[in-house]
Amino acid sequence: MEILFVSDPLESFKIYKDTTFAMMREAQRRGHTIVACEPQQLLWQRGGVVQAQARAITLTGDPKTWFTETASSVRAIKDFGAVVMRKDPPFDSEFFYATHLLEQAEREGAKVFNKPRALRDHPEKLAILEFPQFIGPTLVTRDADAIKRFHAEHQDIILKPLDGMGGMGIFRVKADGLNLGGIIETLNKDGAQTVMVQKFLPAITEGDKRVLVIGGKPVPFCLARIPQGSEVRGNLAVGGKGVAQPLSDSDWAIANALGPILAARGLLLVGLDVIGDSLTEINVTSPTCFQEITDQTGFDVAAMFVDALEAAV
Repeated sequence: MEILFVSDPLESFKIYKDTTFAMMREAQRRGHTIVACEPQQLLWQRGGVVQAQARAITLTGDPKTWFTETASSVRAIKDFGAVVMRKDPPFDSEFFYATHLLEQAEREGAKVFNKPRALRDHPEKLAILEFPQFIGPTLVTRDADAIKRFHAEHQDIILKPLDGMGGMGIFRVKADGLNLGGIIETLNKDGAQTVMVQKFLPAITEGDKRVLVIGGKPVPFCLARIPQGSEVRGNLAVGGKGVAQPLSDSDWAIANALGPILAARGLLLVGLDVIGDSLTEINVTSPTCFQEITDQTGFDVAAMFVDALEAAV
């Protein structure tokens, strides 16, 4: 079948680690045709259907010129066998608008993964609120005084913006409360923006684990992103070291509990972030770590994903 990947520009891919590239490579290996477009190339006009300026490509196996473009044309989204939404965060207004265009394409017959409505309904930090049994002490507020009370209770806390990614804007405040007021002002902008505050979890020293769930089923290995040096963040984007390891009992429990629920909502691929035995985020926009897990364990995550994609259509 023809698979349309809605993604960032192909020229920006770092194919040695890019999860979307791993998906494309496995799909092409099975004989599927790979087509790509960017969100800004989606369009709709009254009397017609949602379309995209789409590029049909062939993967070459050459790391320097990793694809060749075989055709480019305006295509109806509904005519593809599957559409895989892989635009990286941030989930900004343009991402939001793209989900509406893709949802219109669904009404016209397109099969889109992850489902556009589910992308909107599961903001990656706030989605954990539905599952309080798996999360640590957490506060979501604009109120500076509420944050200060939370700090007084828990002493060692993490503050982060709701629209951050890759560890951006994350602060730790220890028992001394050093610079807590300034951090609150920076993040909540005098009460204009909502902040998430969580009790610091010492288990971060063992890694911020990315647990992948595909078609409602957990990948049996996770990637523990371990902070380096004096850094509190384990995100790979800020220098964390990725170490693949088998899921722990608590990882399995969280993934098995959430997997079927999220899959039933149209979330074919989910990345659960877990520190110790606490769920900290539910990533749905463009979960990664396929290649790191496969390279270190031999478990073919991309094959599991394409299996699920083929079954879903």
